[in-house]
Amino acid sequence: MRPLDDVTVVSLEQAVAVPYASRLLADLGARVIKVERPGEGDFARHYDTACGEVSSYFAWVNAGKQSVTLDLKHPDAAPVLRDLVATADVVLCNLSPAAARRLNVDADSLRRVKPDLVVGELSGYGDAGPYASRKAFDALVQSETGLIDLTGEGDVTARAGISVADIAAGVQLHSAVLAALLHRARTGEGATLGLSLFDAMAEWMHQPMLYAAGTGRAAPRTGAHHPSIAPYGPFPCADGTVHLAVQNDPQWRRLCRLLDRPDLAEDPRFTTVASRVAHRPALHAELDFTAWPTADFLAALDDADVPAALTRSVADLPDHPQVTARDRRATVPVPHGRITALRPPVDSTAWPWTPAPVPALGEHTEHVLRELGYSTERIAELRRGSAI
Repeated sequence: MRPLDDVTVVSLEQAVAVPYASRLLADLGARVIKVERPGEGDFARHYDTACGEVSSYFAWVNAGKQSVTLDLKHPDAAPVLRDLVATADVVLCNLSPAAARRLNVDADSLRRVKPDLVVGELSGYGDAGPYASRKAFDALVQSETGLIDLTGEGDVTARAGISVADIAAGVQLHSAVLAALLHRARTGEGATLGLSLFDAMAEWMHQPMLYAAGTGRAAPRTGAHHPSIAPYGPFPCADGTVHLAVQNDPQWRRLCRLLDRPDLAEDPRFTTVASRVAHRPALHAELDFTAWPTADFLAALDDADVPAALTRSVADLPDHPQVTARDRRATVPVPHGRITALRPPVDSTAWPWTPAPVPALGEHTEHVLRELGYSTERIAELRRGSAI
């Protein structure tokens, strides 16, 4: 038995943040009923064509769910949604606060009908303040919280290479739902969980924020090199790139011994982490690994107990030796096909995990409505009226 096998989640979701939270709940056994718009569904279905009929984003965050199509603006949809919510333990929503209130799917409306519901609401910037009505997407939130300004090299800024604000929000919403379910099991009380993309990303920006407050300036943009530690970053070798992570003085001295450069270890410019950072250009000029094949260099670094890694392409990840050796790959069905995905990162001795399919749009509409007691005739009426 999985921890959430008896939990039903109804999710009014699209894009990445809330779908990621609900997929993490599905991984733990929750039945997740994803409500999508008839005809086009979650717009993230169509971000790219990397996974057959669905995008790489959609395949990643929607495995294991049931898809029900329902036009929330249609007058016949409201009673269907009420019946659906009546079966739920958790309702998640990333409609705008104003839209949720118009449709009576905001937490206050839902919990007046079913007080023990756990309702998780995700907005862009929260439901108050000067940004409350602004559109918020991942890159915009990265920009507003300072991540883009912090990322890049020299005068060039960069967006993080993944949807980090969405992922931050999804992880935090997922953990809050688990806490709320534990609270309900202990007290019988439901809960309203409010989260914004902005607040989720601001939490992850705490350390650079504290650094800037304490030093009077933001950390410099240093590309793939660490702003506060050196040598810590990518260095070219004969046939590729090795990423060093020399975090302390003993590791630095061991690297100098490996290179047969005791003079570097004693150079006053390089004797401490702070002095190496202060003299980073001079330090990098002394470190030439271009004669080393990456395999030989990494083996020597391992023997010397100096942390390092090979810089790889993300296209190589499915065949990474650590992935294959530990059997981390799984075959996941997607509409009209299959993909190779990765297992969830946490293994448990207490419950199993098996790959679950990514749903086609509206694949489970009729099945779910029949469970709710809707007749074949009523389902056909709803379909003819385009409510489902």
